[in-house]
Amino acid sequence: MPRAAQKLPVRIGIIGAGAVSDYHHVPGIRLDNRCTLVAACDADPALLEKRKSDWGITKTTTDAAALCADPDVDAVVIATPNFTHREIAIAAANSGKHIMAEKPLGLNAGEVREMYEAARDNQVVHMTAFTYRFAPSMRYMKHLVASGKLGTPRHFRSQRFLDWPETSWGWRQYKDKAGAGDLFDMTIHRIDFAADLMGPIARICGSVARFAPRDRTNDGKPCLPSEVDDWSALIGDFRSGATGVWEGTTLAKGYHLDGFGHEWAEINGSEGSAVYRMHEPNVILLGKTGEDLHPVQVPAEFLKPAGSPRDPSQGKPATVFRYDLMWEFVSAIVEGRDAVPSFYEGLNAQLVADACLDSHARRVWVETPEAAK
Repeated sequence: MPRAAQKLPVRIGIIGAGAVSDYHHVPGIRLDNRCTLVAACDADPALLEKRKSDWGITKTTTDAAALCADPDVDAVVIATPNFTHREIAIAAANSGKHIMAEKPLGLNAGEVREMYEAARDNQVVHMTAFTYRFAPSMRYMKHLVASGKLGTPRHFRSQRFLDWPETSWGWRQYKDKAGAGDLFDMTIHRIDFAADLMGPIARICGSVARFAPRDRTNDGKPCLPSEVDDWSALIGDFRSGATGVWEGTTLAKGYHLDGFGHEWAEINGSEGSAVYRMHEPNVILLGKTGEDLHPVQVPAEFLKPAGSPRDPSQGKPATVFRYDLMWEFVSAIVEGRDAVPSFYEGLNAQLVADACLDSHARRVWVETPEAAK
């Protein structure tokens, strides 16, 4: 069924007023004259008071259900702890609100499936905040694969290495609040864009590990030790016959890179290789037989989506491409179409991440069929 026409501007409420919203979502809203930020919700009243001046809003609440039911809100952004996503997303969908939610969408694929089905059945736009799909070099890499310029894709390879302190992650280090650690927080992004580039993942074997106890806060106070992984890895087969290797860690000493960390995503095709690096997202590495990988500037048409108001020459390249996430969300609402990536892509990535935990527990390969629509 076609969606009803959306009046402009799209009125957005943010649920979860922390750093991710301040860093990614609010700047994206400010760039787009088709939308406006009208409300915020957070469990911390003091933070909400601060956001009134930071974000120029007057309507705040600590009650997510109330914001979801607010008739003056058209769409919500969910940037709360993982264990809260399911309940909020279902409430928003049942109230007819369009939804963008941070990853992972839930604690497991069962929760994510409920979120997807609620949004689908209520005919609202739904989007998973898989930010790195919007990096210019990733968009260009997708073009190179789809156009055949790399030949037949054979191998996908992903590294995400961060040098984070070994102190407490707060709620993020407990299974009942986060589900998993590096696997759900970082590697799930790479699972998603691998599938976007290479097609569905058919089967994987995976492993996770925890090295840092994280039994102290950053100010030295004791806390319950971490229950989740700080390293994760997968080997996989794509349905196309290509292979994939993923590794992520938060404990790679020396990989600071101005706070962005090391990211390397590579495709080896029958005709050439291409590499995306997050800290230089406007440059791609390309190479063919007989030559070395060499840097190539991403062509202008891939620096941002067509129609995005963002100026690619402004700001830190590794930061500003993230604003296009909001542009896609609002565009899907205004145009009455599905957002990309939707909750469906979030569900398929979650199925693979869950399979990694299953594989590690049972020491076996696990099939990863796509979810039913």
